[in-house]
Amino acid sequence: MSEARGLMAPVLTIATVNVNGIRAAFKRDMASWIDVRSPDVLLLQEVRAPDDVVGDLLEGWHVAHQPSEIKGRAGVAVASRLPVLAVRTGVSDAEPAVDTGRWVEADLELLDGGVLTVVSAYLHSGTTAKPETMDAKYAHLDLVTARLRELAADGRRAVVAGDLNIAHREVDLKNWKGNRTSAGFLPQERAYVDTWLDEIGLVDLGRALGGDGPGPYTWWSWRGQAFVNDSGWRIDYQLATPALAQAAVKVEVDRAETYEARFSDHAPVVATYEV
Repeated sequence: MSEARGLMAPVLTIATVNVNGIRAAFKRDMASWIDVRSPDVLLLQEVRAPDDVVGDLLEGWHVAHQPSEIKGRAGVAVASRLPVLAVRTGVSDAEPAVDTGRWVEADLELLDGGVLTVVSAYLHSGTTAKPETMDAKYAHLDLVTARLRELAADGRRAVVAGDLNIAHREVDLKNWKGNRTSAGFLPQERAYVDTWLDEIGLVDLGRALGGDGPGPYTWWSWRGQAFVNDSGWRIDYQLATPALAQAAVKVEVDRAETYEARFSDHAPVVATYEV
């Protein structure tokens, strides 16, 4: 955390990114982006690596990691420059193997002695061609919704961030007309986000501070001209409880300048808070 000139409160930067394999991302020079951005907290999804590899690549950070029980799949991590007070892995006490590597929480100690709860989340993508994958997605979303109610209930400062694999509104994907029956933009999926925002009271900082859209998008296929044509989806979020949302001052999507400069098929979403 740093003191910004003219600001009364310290500035905290939280970045979230689906790395699409942390080893591959570092081979594509993700480290340079970290050096330039210098986030205080880094929330990673699709880590797809064991603890020792994650620890080596994130040397010097406080790391909380939940790998997937299915080798080479999923995996989420919190990397923090702030002291870590507590870590909780998994969205429920009895999750199936397909749900591991999808949810890790950390309580961080702020400079004022307060506590900030951060969550790195990677939700199922699912596919309508395989209904069982959508059943798994909805079952997991039910558990996520229950946990979000708990996080929001006690007035804590908390942010749930990551690859949620749901585009909430038409402005959140380029080809929304062609994806009305696609996983990631189904009415039933989008209704969960409605519940999180309208009923539970979380704030979608990417939309609240990023304008009315379309975009900015956070994921583009590696294939074809999707990135060049900015034919993407906004599926990476920072959802803040009201107590934290009021401290948010800026959200940016770090879209790479060129296709070749990408270290993942997702772009980082970076939020700045005055805490």
